[in-house]
Amino acid sequence: MTKIAIIHEWLDSYAGSERVLEQMLLAFPTADLFVLCDFLPEAERHFLHGRTPRTSFIQRLPLAKKRFRNYLQLMPIAVEQFDLQGYDVVLSSSHAVAKGAITGPGQRHIAYIHSPMRYAWDLQHQYLRQAGMTRGLASLYTRWLLHRLRLWDQASAARPDTLLANSRYIAERIQKAWRREARVLHPPVNLAGFPLCEQKQGHFLIASRQVPYKRIELVVEAFAQMPDQRLIVVGDGPSAPLVTAAATGAKNIELRGRVPQGELVRLTQTARAFVFAAEEDFGIAMVEAQAAGTPLIAYGRGGARDIVIEGETGFLFAEQSAEAVRAAVQRFIAAPALSPAACHANATRFSEESFRAALITEVMG
Repeated sequence: MTKIAIIHEWLDSYAGSERVLEQMLLAFPTADLFVLCDFLPEAERHFLHGRTPRTSFIQRLPLAKKRFRNYLQLMPIAVEQFDLQGYDVVLSSSHAVAKGAITGPGQRHIAYIHSPMRYAWDLQHQYLRQAGMTRGLASLYTRWLLHRLRLWDQASAARPDTLLANSRYIAERIQKAWRREARVLHPPVNLAGFPLCEQKQGHFLIASRQVPYKRIELVVEAFAQMPDQRLIVVGDGPSAPLVTAAATGAKNIELRGRVPQGELVRLTQTARAFVFAAEEDFGIAMVEAQAAGTPLIAYGRGGARDIVIEGETGFLFAEQSAEAVRAAVQRFIAAPALSPAACHANATRFSEESFRAALITEVMG
């Protein structure tokens, strides 16, 4: 029997990469799980199905439970210390260092890449600005640290035998940063949580955590210029004041804040279209909207290119500006109605079952 080890960076919440890990564990129920540290709350451990992960020395470092990310500079060393002898296949789930695990001859290492380290590569300057470290000794140290991480990141990218990217966009980033080819395997989406609904109401919807890169204020500005089109905005976060300011005086825009999951599903099912202005690695919320039979109006970079079938399940716009959003909405309104059934059928490409089947073929093939 093939002996498999799965490596994940850390466990502290059940979020996007953990949903991928969950499907890996379901695909390979006898695999052993390795993580740098495990501080996952008991209420969120269901997807591990009773597994006790093997952890690294970072688990035992001072204040690690609350500040393990501060040990980023030690994580490359930590992942290299995992003893993987005796495993036929190593499957890593990596957005930082997991793909740097060391394997030997006769072992296959397949790395599923959520993204190369964004803060070490093309988003370094954005990261430094947001952290308030554009100058001074702290900035100098952080730049040196990120430089060292880049060197290790590129060197360790040669270790896996196969790289799987979660979208064409991430495959392009892998090629740029590591000069390696990656095959695309889209992440799994729970389609059952957003059942098909063919009866649409009059509202457009944007639902997202309100953080700067999501560019929600652009969508709000666009609809403020279209008073006859109703927009519902769901979510909160640091950019909420900017979003609120953009909606001031616009009676056609409703700011709902955070809503229960059931209400979010209902709003998504009945929306005329789901609007998305962010440049995402993939974009699970867009797939969920398609599963509900809801067309997309999305920024045409990042994962949206893999999800939207132009003119059939949605429309893409070329730049992040209120004017581009407004033009795309007007193009959507003027076009023949898009089929909810076609949108739902498109979403089935990204199902959990499809992901597991493709992953099993990759590992066992």
